[in-house]
Amino acid sequence: MAKDKGHILVIDDDPDMVVALSMPLEANGYKVSHAANGSLGLKMVKDLKPDLIILDVMMETATAGFQVSLALRSVDPESEYAAYKGIPIVMLTSIHSTTPLRFGPDQDYLPVDAFIDKPVDPDKLVAQVAALLAKQ
Repeated sequence: MAKDKGHILVIDDDPDMVVALSMPLEANGYKVSHAANGSLGLKMVKDLKPDLIILDVMMETATAGFQVSLALRSVDPESEYAAYKGIPIVMLTSIHSTTPLRFGPDQDYLPVDAFIDKPVDPDKLVAQVAALLAKQ
């Protein structure tokens, strides 16, 4: 196996999607951990201090991913997640393929570093993760 390139936390409630994300990342030398919902994901961020987070939009609620990203990127210096504000976040969504709704990263309303549309192209996923970690 390749040298560990970083620790990725996948926050997604779909076990099949977790496998589809983990396989190419692990094959390319990343360690992958998984949280099945936003609340557990926030706890695991504190416990694991991952190098990057892959976050689904819709989990226990239709906006759970948005809520997690807002918590992690809170501007409040007293936020319990202030120490993790710099962890890159890649948001997964199928909204672009299922509705005419379009959105992108926004510092105030949707504070993530990148979007990846479902179904996920493994090569694009690995390239996006590598590019974001290279900026760190």
